[in-house]
Amino acid sequence: MTLALLHTSPVHVPVFDALRDAGHPDLALRHFVDEGLLDRAGATGPEAVTGDVEALLAAAVDEGATAVLCTCSTIGGVAESAGAGLGVPVLRVDRPMAAAAARVERVTVIAAVAATLAPTLALLAEEADRAGRRAARVCTVLVDGAWECFEAGDRDGYLDLVAAAADAVTDSEVIVLAQASMADAATRTVTRIPVLSSPRPGLDAAAAVAMAGSPGRADHR
Repeated sequence: MTLALLHTSPVHVPVFDALRDAGHPDLALRHFVDEGLLDRAGATGPEAVTGDVEALLAAAVDEGATAVLCTCSTIGGVAESAGAGLGVPVLRVDRPMAAAAARVERVTVIAAVAATLAPTLALLAEEADRAGRRAARVCTVLVDGAWECFEAGDRDGYLDLVAAAADAVTDSEVIVLAQASMADAATRTVTRIPVLSSPRPGLDAAAAVAMAGSPGRADHR
């Protein structure tokens, strides 16, 4: 079975390949990267890239994908909606993370891109509703300078800024790293507050769906 991954940066390719090798060695991955998607979504709103996402999803299916995982939190909701008629499941990488965060009452969301915040907050509220819980009290932190480091290729600077932002959080039961690119910052923190990231649980969920070869697009939310 083949899982297609829709990325907005090539840096995610080796990350998800390594996670596949460690946990799902029998799963074939096919990567689709469009670096302009996030910029366009940030400038005009995620819905503005719906057509581009639809084209990428269709290409993934044409190449044999049995499921698709969108690894960008900003356009994850667009991907889920755009995939409704594809005939294969389309998942967003941050949904399992959001489901875990929805179990508590005080959440801090850390992001490096402002456009990521609204989709992440909406997802947290949706998961709380699905769990029959009251929506969490959510604080948001937009990390100054972090995205500039990421775009400049300064991975250590990026992760250090994200980790410092997480360590500064005090009144929260869980910290959500909103973007997949932030995942390794969790290993650089000293906070005692649980820090959640999306790549591993997101890939685990998508791998289960892809390996099952589910016909049609079921509701995997």
